[in-house]
Parts: sequence; structure tokens; C-alpha cells
Amino acid sequence: MIKRIKKFKKIRIHREGTDTLLYGIIILAAIALLLNRLDNKLFFWSFLVIFGVIYSIVLNFYRCPIRRFSEDDDTENIVVAPADGKIVVIEEVEENEYFHDRRLMISIFMSLFNVHANWFPVDGKVKFTKHKDGNYHKAWLPKASEENEHADIMIETPDGQEVLCRQIAGAMARRIITYAKEGEDCYIDEHLGFIKLGSRVDVYLPIGTEVCVKMGQATTGDQTVIAKLKG
Repeated sequence: MIKRIKKFKKIRIHREGTDTLLYGIIILAAIALLLNRLDNKLFFWSFLVIFGVIYSIVLNFYRCPIRRFSEDDDTENIVVAPADGKIVVIEEVEENEYFHDRRLMISIFMSLFNVHANWFPVDGKVKFTKHKDGNYHKAWLPKASEENEHADIMIETPDGQEVLCRQIAGAMARRIITYAKEGEDCYIDEHLGFIKLGSRVDVYLPIGTEVCVKMGQATTGDQTVIAKLKG
């Protein structure tokens, strides 16, 4: 069993959003100073309200709750949700990019209003990462898994089982960020990456894995147990 090294930081806003939010405040301040010189106060306050609503939506998008998976700290064979969202696929599929055999696929769709940080679904070692350009179909469509732009992270668990985690860009999400590095140990509770705007994450598991969720179920990244690998 791999020894887990805890690396917790009190992150309230995700690092991918700090620049965007800072620039937003600077732009707001500059425009507000200019508009404040106008006699039309109604226009001034209307602008502040509209900008405030938009800024709140962006702030909500980049939020990053502090989380820790806790099931007596025993994560052996546990597969946790790599993202907040909703289960949209649970089925056996042919995975033709790497495994070239049948795998159990569990897919989580993230809406615009979900947390968009991604977590490692299992403890283990990153065997490789690979980015593939592609289309931008709506993320919940079945063809999005293979045809859309995506990033693949292959993880080998301590007992040698392979788990593939796929970050998928959607119709709006066109920037996938992957922190996983080939050869590094990875742990549940650590961030795997980030996908901007609505998107999807697929997890490919060995056939025979016990499914612990159902279609349409809401998931919380790094908290919801979605499956248990065969020991």
C-alpha cells in the first residue's frame, strides 16, 4: 500500500483564476473612476450592479473548496470522483487509444456552475500524460469522449491496476490544464488539473470494478466514492 503524503493548502480561489479576478478588479476600478465623473448616476450604478453580477459568476467558477477524502485514511482500491458534477455515463466500452479492450467508463459532466478543479481519482504513479487536439462537441454527448480535445492521464495503482482519467473540453471549455507529470506519485486529495467552463471527465476502470454511483447522481470531487477496484 502506497504511503500517502498530505499536501494541503488553504486555497479558496483556484490559482488558475487569480490573474483573471485581479485584472477584473483593476478594470472595474478604472471604469468606475471614469463613470463617476459623469452626471448620470443611474448609468454609473447600473454598470456597477451588472459588473458585480458578472464578477460574482466568475468568482464562483474559480472557487476551490478545501477538501480531504476521509474513510479512515484507507484509500486502497477506492476510486473517488475526480470532479464535481453529475454522472452521465456508466457503461462498458471499447477503449481504443491505449487499452484496446473493454473497460468500465464512468463519466462526470461539469456544468458552468460546478467547481472546475480536478482531483486524482486514485493513489498511484502517473505512467504518462498525453494531450490530443480535437473537436468541441457538447461535453455530455457520447462522441465527445474520443472526438473532442482531451488530455489523458494514465495512473498505475500500488497493486498494478491501470486507471485512465480523461479531461475533455466541451463546446465552451477550450482550455484544459493538467498538473500531472509522468513518473510522479499521485494521491487522492491532490489536484490533477483544471478545465475552464463546462466540461467532462471520464474515468476508465478494469472490467469487474464495483460501481458505487448511479446515473444522474451528483458528485463532489475528492469526496464521492464512484467505484471500488477488485483487490
